[in-house]
Amino acid sequence: MTARPSSISSSSSAVQSPILDLQGVTFAYGDGEPAISGLSLSVLAGAFVAVVGANGSGKSTLARLLDGLLLPTSGRVLVDGLHTADPEARWEVRRRVGLVFQNPDNQIVASIVEDDVAFGPENLGIEPLLIKQRVDSALAAVGMGAFGRHAPDKLSGGQKQRVAIAGALAMQPRILVLDEPTAMLDPDGRQEVMEVLGRLHAGGMTVVLITHYMEEAALAERVIVMQGGRIVDDAAPADVFTREHPGLDLPPAAQMAQSLRARGLRLPAGIVTVEALADALRPLIRHAD
Repeated sequence: MTARPSSISSSSSAVQSPILDLQGVTFAYGDGEPAISGLSLSVLAGAFVAVVGANGSGKSTLARLLDGLLLPTSGRVLVDGLHTADPEARWEVRRRVGLVFQNPDNQIVASIVEDDVAFGPENLGIEPLLIKQRVDSALAAVGMGAFGRHAPDKLSGGQKQRVAIAGALAMQPRILVLDEPTAMLDPDGRQEVMEVLGRLHAGGMTVVLITHYMEEAALAERVIVMQGGRIVDDAAPADVFTREHPGLDLPPAAQMAQSLRARGLRLPAGIVTVEALADALRPLIRHAD
């Protein structure tokens, strides 16, 4: 089970413009049915947002729209005030949004870790000394500073995904979008990646995490539920996971709390993380002693 990020805080929308702003966005692949339909969404800088939904709900399409890899059929996508459909802004959009995919092996292009992390900055023509500084900083941020000269194919799945995140960080993005980054990892690898995301968010990074693990979504400050290319729920985890959503399970901690309530334990509503469950059980155990 993953640990809750150490510092999660919200910013006031009254004093801050959204860093991600989607208005009436529709996207269809070819002549097919829209994968995204009339979607509007705003995300403030520094937020940690999880996006969940059944297969085919439009989550991965949304990730690619945020990065400008896909352009809306209609509507607009603004990234830090830049239109993704503006050809002159396209590279700047992709610099500001670091996109990490599901399979780390598909993202690693070099035979040495530090060379792989340097790949993006090198393509921007950044001066070599600055690239070295960026690579060192990015690897340190994901806890891989000691692995710079290692071969990626010798790393574990979690370590490879941390290298992929470092590659995105080396571009110095303002937003990190991750499309099911732990789907192919074992529990230890998932733990590693979620701890990295917690640290990055605590440091001010805007994180959009697409996941099918509800215990990961429970660690965010906001959960967006997608269905049929639309947003059907958007609230704090404790609120989202008190409502029924077809195809979505409760986080394990919420399931356990529900089971314990059925056995007669008086637990508060809104328990969705292991940390919250432990906090609720602690006084009951002391009382029993």
